[in-house]
Amino acid sequence: MIEAGRILVINPNSSVSCTQGIAAALERFGALGRFEVVRLAEGPPAIASWRDWHSVAEPLCRLVEREAAAAYVIACVSDPGLEAVRATTRRPVLGMFRSAVAAAMTRAERFGVIGFVAASEARQRMALRGMGVEERLAGWIPLDLPMEVLTDPEVPRARIREAARALAATGAGAIVLGCTGMAGHVAAAEDAAGLPVIEPCAAAGAMALLATAPQ
Repeated sequence: MIEAGRILVINPNSSVSCTQGIAAALERFGALGRFEVVRLAEGPPAIASWRDWHSVAEPLCRLVEREAAAAYVIACVSDPGLEAVRATTRRPVLGMFRSAVAAAMTRAERFGVIGFVAASEARQRMALRGMGVEERLAGWIPLDLPMEVLTDPEVPRARIREAARALAATGAGAIVLGCTGMAGHVAAAEDAAGLPVIEPCAAAGAMALLATAPQ
């Protein structure tokens, strides 16, 4: 029996601070959301490498098999295990990167991405190619900071502002935050770039609500 409207948001890394940031970013939906945010305790501290990305697919599938929900959100902006989880359930499964890119394209013809680490670029470009929109990427800049630094409320902001300004200079009309660890830094990026900044937790949350709305 599926709890009415339950949307299970799964952080595939084991970081507590990152999971707390995801939950905080979804609080804007209030009672409408009925989001439950969990972390993959056996996951890596962050999804930084291809090995990390591949390693969480099966644990994600097992978790989805155990936990009935109206929809599932994979709360990592590299969308690890997305296709595998979609093969596990008939319910909607959303990836945060694809959701954020879709939202960015409603605001601008070209967008930039502030990435987590340099290794994330290949995975995010792969997703863009799958969506058929890689040519709309104006620029991609990594922060290359540890997850626990990225989720600090102040420490990474100078680097985020620098990246946001650089992406604005490339001609991007919107910016996607390329990691859920940046959820608390939207205003800093917007102020620096003077552009709309897409926070992936909010983008995926809104799409999950749409996917589970009564027909």
